[in-house]
Amino acid sequence: MLKIDMHTHILPRDWPDLHDRYGYGEWIQLNHHEPGKAEMHSGGTVFRIIDENCWDADARLRDMERSGVNAQVICTIPVLFSYWAEAKDALDFSRLLNDDIAETIRRHPNRFIGLGTVPMQSTDLAIEELERCVNELGFPGIQIGSNINERNLDDDDFFPVFEAAQDLGASVFVHPWKMLGQNRTKDHWLTWLVGMPAETTLAICSLAMGGVLDRLPNLRFGFAHGGGSFPLTVDRIVHGFEARPDLCQTRTNTPPSEVFNRIYVDSALHGPDSLGYVISRFGADRVCLGSDYPFPLGEIPPGSIIEAMDLDDATKQRLLAGTALDFLGMTAADLGQSSAEQVSKA
Repeated sequence: MLKIDMHTHILPRDWPDLHDRYGYGEWIQLNHHEPGKAEMHSGGTVFRIIDENCWDADARLRDMERSGVNAQVICTIPVLFSYWAEAKDALDFSRLLNDDIAETIRRHPNRFIGLGTVPMQSTDLAIEELERCVNELGFPGIQIGSNINERNLDDDDFFPVFEAAQDLGASVFVHPWKMLGQNRTKDHWLTWLVGMPAETTLAICSLAMGGVLDRLPNLRFGFAHGGGSFPLTVDRIVHGFEARPDLCQTRTNTPPSEVFNRIYVDSALHGPDSLGYVISRFGADRVCLGSDYPFPLGEIPPGSIIEAMDLDDATKQRLLAGTALDFLGMTAADLGQSSAEQVSKA
């Protein structure tokens, strides 16, 4: 079957010293301290060690061959969003990151699909880079964070960016970052294990209850990690929406349950029971393979949980590729003739 991994991250192998380039800030840098590995550090503090498959397309392709993944959707690592920086500098860095993704796609056009990053702290510059990503680089969409400097996604400043994305036919993939409650989740990796699902739910509810989904009915929003804790808490959210309209229905009277018909989520849920429940709420036409490759919380090998589930072949193919193509506004033929043949035979 055709397999498209909707949720993977990539960065350039090298970039300039950004502190020297911009004159301030604890920008992320790489230190290639040993063959095939690099330290990600900020202000001299190492916070993550990554392997070469995070920047080397050939290493990624070897992993894809082993796991049977035909194509990856590649986007930057959220820590590189740089929403905290001066907007002009975040634009400059975004262009560097997007150009690197575009070069990877240029060298392997049938294996990689790009989602750009934009400086969301500036409405005008975000739209400028969004338009470049779509019109010049050929990306089907962008990836953004779940909040922008602790402002939720229904903030009025962000609406023009989303409106421009709808006008361009671009998709918007929302990735959790800068999770709420980090002062209480420092231990036990709880920021990622507990804070991340809650942060994703907050982003979904902000767009739904803030009326953004109502106002932009044709914009394709996708959310990482299966929509976080939203699928399991939505009934409570709907109950509150109905019980306290004075608090919950200030910008829309559309029930939050309608989200199931409006957004896409990936399958990065780490178990068949959780994934099966999310499929039962969203339907297979709203859930796509996403592994969070190449990080420790990713699914290895990508798609293995879907493939092992008791589902008919048509549903599996939908989850493994069809939904991702819909979210991206693409067809299998856009990936090349060999991929189109595979999906037509499934």
